[in-house]
Amino acid sequence: MTALEVIRARAPGVAPKVGFILGSGLGGLADHVEGVSIDYADLPGFPHVGVSGHKAQLHLGRFEGCEVAILGGREHFYENGNAAAMRLPLEVLKALGVETLFLTNACGSFRADIPPGDLMLLNDHINYSGRSPLIGEKTDKRFVNLTEAYDPGLRAELSEIAKAQGIDLKSGVYAWYSGPNFETPAEIRMLKLLGADAVGMSTVPEVILARFLEMQVCAFSVVTNMAAGLGHEHISHEHTKASAPIGAAKLEGIIRAFLRARAQPS
Repeated sequence: MTALEVIRARAPGVAPKVGFILGSGLGGLADHVEGVSIDYADLPGFPHVGVSGHKAQLHLGRFEGCEVAILGGREHFYENGNAAAMRLPLEVLKALGVETLFLTNACGSFRADIPPGDLMLLNDHINYSGRSPLIGEKTDKRFVNLTEAYDPGLRAELSEIAKAQGIDLKSGVYAWYSGPNFETPAEIRMLKLLGADAVGMSTVPEVILARFLEMQVCAFSVVTNMAAGLGHEHISHEHTKASAPIGAAKLEGIIRAFLRARAQPS
């Protein structure tokens, strides 16, 4: 059986319109889904997720009255050097009916006005790694237009939701650094000069894939630390996991309101 056939068998009739990929320390959002959870290990072709803080399950069901599909973990480029690791899961989400992909990640901030515990709404990105998940794609669809990769309409909507909740939501440019080691202070200074506002080790490959699959995209970074040379934290993955829930609480409120606006009748 294919992954899609397994899902159809375990969750017959499922038809999510909104999909999620959750970042480090943000997997608790999936606990609110009323429905079915399927381990990636049971889905042929799904990636191995070897990063603590990521729960390798696909969650299908209702959240705030909206049918959703949540990928509780992602395989990062730094695990196996495969920028296209999340292609099959996203193709499956598309086949299930997902039209809007909501991505989250943990990041290091470059800006004093976006400190740890805050959120940043992505308005653009810098692919500092230079890698594309579409390398090897044979069709002309590989020439994806990323001028408005992060949907302006969705960004405006999310900004209004945050404002209504009293959240001072900043927007910015996210730089994808391949990892797994953290960046040096000199690399952070370089990325700032290039126009980045935050840095992380994920999200950009999935954004490229989602736009290739003609999904609308929106993305949030949860700031867990100031980037190397800009703060006093001891930067580590354990620190990232411990700090992420602070911003995740704010993000949950925004997500709930976002989904309520898209709720379908039972």
